[in-house]
Amino acid sequence: MTPRRKRMLLVLSAVGGVAIAAALALNAFQENLLYYYSPSQVVAGEVPLDDQRRIRVGGLVVDGSIQREMGELGVVFEVTDEAESVTVAYDGILPNLFKEGQGVIAHGRFDDDGLFVADQILAKHDENYMAPEVKDSLRETEWQRRQHEQNEGSDY
Repeated sequence: MTPRRKRMLLVLSAVGGVAIAAALALNAFQENLLYYYSPSQVVAGEVPLDDQRRIRVGGLVVDGSIQREMGELGVVFEVTDEAESVTVAYDGILPNLFKEGQGVIAHGRFDDDGLFVADQILAKHDENYMAPEVKDSLRETEWQRRQHEQNEGSDY
């Protein structure tokens, strides 16, 4: 084997190794992505329910929607973007700042019955902070509501 062929083989091996490493990294990145959906997007069917990938659903906890059994960690509540709401079930210790009317983001999956089963709940951490995704979805809902009022003239 000539020295030139050895160098070409070395370069091709290096390029092949980098390509394989990039493919593995992109595959791992794709599997670990958590897509965010607002309750309106969930109700509109934009979430692929047949896909068992974890997603994030965020919004405000609906007043009076928190249901829990005495002595149990399980809790069921509704998250809204002020247009639609999604029922979330969670079995675990809730963050201290979790309460009705507060912004939350739930990580989890939809079960076969369409119930969102969260495995992690994130609550906002101060008075002024709201997750950017929640803020955007609430802003979008408000914009849609104003557009609807202007177009339909209803008191929606």
